[in-house]
Amino acid sequence: MLLMTVPAVALLVLFAYIPMLGNVIAWQKFSPYTGFLYSPWVGWENFVRVFSNPQFINAVENTLTITLFQLVFFFPVPIVLALLLNSVLSPRLKTSIQAIVYLPHFFSWVLVITIFQQMFGGAGLISQVLRAAGREPLTIMSNPDTFLLLITSQAIWKDAGWGIIIFLAALSTVDPSQYEAAAVDGAGRWRRMWHITLPALRPVVILLLILRLGDALTVGFEQLYLQRDAVGAATSEVIDTYVYFQGVQYGDWGFAAAAGLIKGIVSLALVLGANKLAHVFGEAGVYKRS
Repeated sequence: MLLMTVPAVALLVLFAYIPMLGNVIAWQKFSPYTGFLYSPWVGWENFVRVFSNPQFINAVENTLTITLFQLVFFFPVPIVLALLLNSVLSPRLKTSIQAIVYLPHFFSWVLVITIFQQMFGGAGLISQVLRAAGREPLTIMSNPDTFLLLITSQAIWKDAGWGIIIFLAALSTVDPSQYEAAAVDGAGRWRRMWHITLPALRPVVILLLILRLGDALTVGFEQLYLQRDAVGAATSEVIDTYVYFQGVQYGDWGFAAAAGLIKGIVSLALVLGANKLAHVFGEAGVYKRS
């Protein structure tokens, strides 16, 4: 069994851990033409520039705002969908619903945003109907004030259905006799859900919440990059897009590497802190000390 994991571990080391050595350019004025061996060292200058750059601060604020908003309005959606699907008695109907809600996950962000544009854009279907009725067209796709709601709606439509797989798997481990015994004791539907279903989901919810917090500073590069020009950088710029533009577009590789390294360190701290909090509440979390 351990030998079967060797290819996966080798790929992880080759494409995840070895490239981490490239973080050394965060302390250099790096040039791809000279390489990191011959690029001049600048010490902590890049990190000082990162923390004193107002555009980076704005990117961090946008990233945290999106994360907190989606944590409240997106994270619970797969849980609710899983509970609703679990209550469907007809296997054929349950399978049909699952196929429908899973499908958008396999769409690329280019296709998802195109569909939203065709529906809610200034030249989209709804705007055309409104114009025909003598009313103002929608400005959802280009309005900075509704951008947070827009990207959250896109994320829910695309990925909420896929997220219910884990919760349905957790619900499948519940012994049906527990529901039968609770029903015999007079427990209604809501009481059974509160005392049997939700406790079964709690370990999975805490685990996914920890992983989500560790990924808090990553809110979707492609989705935001594709809509950046429509609403402006002040609203849509996040850490990932900021690092991309600073490094790839403007060639300031050392500065971009420093910003990315700071993001990674903060993400690690969030995972460790959330995991420690899970231990306080008696859950295993991502890992548990022996």
